[in-house]
Parts: sequence; C-alpha cells; structure tokens
Amino acid sequence: MYKYIGLLLVFSIISCKTKQKTVATEPVKTDVSSITIANIIQNHYQLKRNFTTAYIKADIDYKDDKQSLGLSADIRIKKGEIILVSVKMIGITVAKAIITPTQVRYYEKLNSKYFEGDYKTLSNWLGTDLDFKKIENMLLGQAIDDLTLGKYTLKTDENGVQLEDIANLNFTKKWLFDSANFTLKNQEIIQKTPQRKLLVNYLNYKFFPESVIPGELLILANQAEKATTIGIEYKNCAFNQELTFPYSVPSGYQQIKM
Repeated sequence: MYKYIGLLLVFSIISCKTKQKTVATEPVKTDVSSITIANIIQNHYQLKRNFTTAYIKADIDYKDDKQSLGLSADIRIKKGEIILVSVKMIGITVAKAIITPTQVRYYEKLNSKYFEGDYKTLSNWLGTDLDFKKIENMLLGQAIDDLTLGKYTLKTDENGVQLEDIANLNFTKKWLFDSANFTLKNQEIIQKTPQRKLLVNYLNYKFFPESVIPGELLILANQAEKATTIGIEYKNCAFNQELTFPYSVPSGYQQIKM
C-alpha cells in the first residue's frame, strides 16, 4: 500500500473543478510559425500562480497491476513550504502524507506502518531526480525542470508546440504546450537505464484570480513491465485561507525501511 500512497503524495495536488468563480480569459491569438523557444519559456512562466495557500477536495482513481481503488483526498498546500494529503476511503482517513523541502513522510492504517525519509525514494519511483520545487511545479501544471537552463529542439503541429531536452543522453524529456496560452498539455520523462517512464497529462485549465490550475490530471508511471495510472478530479478549491497542517504517526506503527 505504501507505493500508491507515495505516488498520491506526489500527484494528488492538481486538477481543480471548483465552486470558486473562475475568470474568463480569451485565448491569445498566436502565429505558430513565429513561435520561438524563448517565446514558449517566457510566456509559460508568465502564467499567474500567486496564491500562498490552497485547500482542495479531490476524487482519485488509482490503478496498478494488482489493484484498482476509488479514493478521495483533502489536500492542504502552503506554497514553497509544505503539502499535506489526507487520503480517504468511504469517508474514513486511511493514510496521511506530508512533504517539505527537506523531508517526505507518510503513514497508512491498513498495515499500521509509516515512512520518514528524503526525496531519494520518490526519485527512484519516478525515474528522475526530484525535490520539493520540482514536485510543486508538476502539481501546478508547470514544467518540472527549470526551462531556462536547458537546450531544446522545437516542434509544432496541430496539438501545440513541443520542447524536447537534448542535454542528457540517458533521458528523454518533452513538454507540450498549448500554442494559444502556453499552458502545459503534458510532460514526459523517459529514462533509458534503468527503464522508467512518467507521463503527466493536463486538461481543462481553470483561470482564477490567484492562479492558473489544471482542471484534470492523468498520470501514467511505468517501470519495466509495471504500470500505475492515477486520475484526479478536484471537487472544491479555496485559496489563501489560514491553514493548519496536523500530522502525527499513531503509536505502535512500524517504520518502513526502503
């Protein structure tokens, strides 16, 4: 069970179908033929993400080669500092996960176990080096890497504009953007040795006064012949509230060593 809790920890902070009023925006009319790599990077980073906290209720569908689960989650975010995910099944909390810039922690009630560690475990699961900032970028619909530091090829077609990183021979990294507003449509990371793949698809962006948030999210993670799929739909989303982040491991739980 700890494997899917760890994956939920990384990914359960995204898509947002909310009762909050959204702000209508007209797509930017862009001549695709004139788009440059610098245009894409600049416009992508100009998308608004100005909130300090977010409180989200989500429905989550999880599937791997052994199980299929329908879950819900309460998610609390203090941007740049802490993320807390409470995972529920039929309204009962079955696990909690919390991450900070220095630590990854969670516990799950089914087997009365808990984990405390750094980002090495998540990096091994997903096939790329991760830290808090990269995870936060991914959850907000931003490119996981700092695009200003890479070298890329540029492709354009009817689906949008795509950057592909050409700096690392062991990795293939691709980012597909909407050519109208430069939101991220998907990002893909493929590691050749060992063989791993992560694909994150973003759909139905919502434009709030505080932030641009993906409306739906689908994560596909593959390692060798093992595949995990996580679909997320947010039901409610509120920004800039005063939030607390309660977390404590119940007594008697056994620590997981990885």
